[in-house]
Amino acid sequence: MEFRIDSAVLADAVAWAARVLPARSPLPVLGGLLLEAADGRLRVSGLDHEASARVEVEADTVVAGRALVLGRRLLDICKVLPRGGTELAVEGARLSVTSGDARFGLSLLPLDDYPAAPALPEVRGLVDGDAFATAVGQVAVAAGRDDSLPVLTGIRLALDGTTMTLAATDRYRYAVRTLEWKPEAGAGAEGADVVVPARRLTEIARSLAGPARLALDSGSLGFESAGTRATTRLLDGRLPRHDKLFALGEHALAVTERAPLTEAVRRVAVVAEGDSPVQLAFSPTALHLRAGYEDDVASQRLPAALTGAESLTVAFNPGYLLDALGSLDAPEVHFHLLGPGQRALLTDGPEGTHRHLLMSVKPLV
Repeated sequence: MEFRIDSAVLADAVAWAARVLPARSPLPVLGGLLLEAADGRLRVSGLDHEASARVEVEADTVVAGRALVLGRRLLDICKVLPRGGTELAVEGARLSVTSGDARFGLSLLPLDDYPAAPALPEVRGLVDGDAFATAVGQVAVAAGRDDSLPVLTGIRLALDGTTMTLAATDRYRYAVRTLEWKPEAGAGAEGADVVVPARRLTEIARSLAGPARLALDSGSLGFESAGTRATTRLLDGRLPRHDKLFALGEHALAVTERAPLTEAVRRVAVVAEGDSPVQLAFSPTALHLRAGYEDDVASQRLPAALTGAESLTVAFNPGYLLDALGSLDAPEVHFHLLGPGQRALLTDGPEGTHRHLLMSVKPLV
């Protein structure tokens, strides 16, 4: 195998495929990246037991062939290559990488021991890559981090007609986002409801460009877009349903500008000890923020509108509140409030497509 390629293009391709490589594995070949050069194209592939990634880019093929090398070592080399043309060639038992006056050699791993990449599941339809990446980022902030409860580290992906619903919860907050997608005629007309590892789905979503093909079966989810293909296994179990949690019934509504509120929460939270709450006191025309205890306190006043109550005071964990505000992208944030110590729903509008549920805590006294 021998081919020539721009160093920046190579670095991007290797970085994309290396995302799925395991940090540790009893099988050394799973730390490898498979390079395949033929017909003016370079394919870079990586996989582990849970996910796979493949990307194709243009390359000047001199001799077609395949080579398997340690992925993270190749990635480290790509990061320091001089800008410009780079030549890679198999020379005996190693892969040589030459760029300008720099030259590297990498030992080859045995191709016969490398497992076959999983096939792409059944294609269900198309989703806009940018919109999907935004939606995944908005709900991923609420996914759990505790691996002892694997299902809570995932994102629910539900397909119903032309509507896709993404949701995540760590039991203390719950984020839900809906978006449109285009089902493929005759494919998956029955819909779907699965849970996908949040970290994997976030990495995949960030790399999608333009229309992306969404593929799904009973055990895995896949995407194909602009020369890239990625798959990830599904998690067992289901997330708690959000329908009843989000049905607040009669409640108060407070509206304020999101960006100034985000800045104010960060400002007053500097005096909060640990996860001590930030208090939000709403009146018909204003919002008063307060944090801290005794002499170490901070406060700020912002314009706001409150309907459904003469006044209402709630308090939130400042980290959770900032995550929720940061995941919204509308100029205003709508607080749907039941009262102190009860659940509160933050949305990007009266009928928002993005909803983030938080449990309020006992206000400061």
